[in-house]
Amino acid sequence: MPPPQLRTEFMRSALGVLRIVQLMLGTVVWVTIAVSKYEGALHYVVFVAVLFWLSTLALFFLTALGKSDLVPVLGGERWTLTNAVHDGLATLLYLVACYLIGSKTREKSFCHLPAYSYHCPYKVYLTATVFVCLCTLLYLISAVYCSCKKCRGDQAVI
Repeated sequence: MPPPQLRTEFMRSALGVLRIVQLMLGTVVWVTIAVSKYEGALHYVVFVAVLFWLSTLALFFLTALGKSDLVPVLGGERWTLTNAVHDGLATLLYLVACYLIGSKTREKSFCHLPAYSYHCPYKVYLTATVFVCLCTLLYLISAVYCSCKKCRGDQAVI
């Protein structure tokens, strides 16, 4: 059996580029939050970022290597629908994460004042908020893209 070949047409497609950018921004989100001291609702944000980073990585490699047929129940002719549902769920959970981290950022907005002498996570939370919102937008775009492909009757993700 020959080794799997990387499908360059997927890497150059709209969905391939979206997946690469989603992976990069997802990495920024969870690394940014994980290196700071976080508490409470931010555990959910880290959970969502890591969960969808891992699942997007799996979808990316399965599609890039042309091995989506190996996934029972979800692969083969259902692969476009699987990607659309994944991205729709990611959009919804990232929207909640966007609200939570936005609230936490607003809560910490006072601490960037010069007279405040304690540790201030405001800039870290603000950075993470921007990237969480960008991730939400990217997952929304890919959900709409995959849904449109499925509605047109396209079986292939590319």
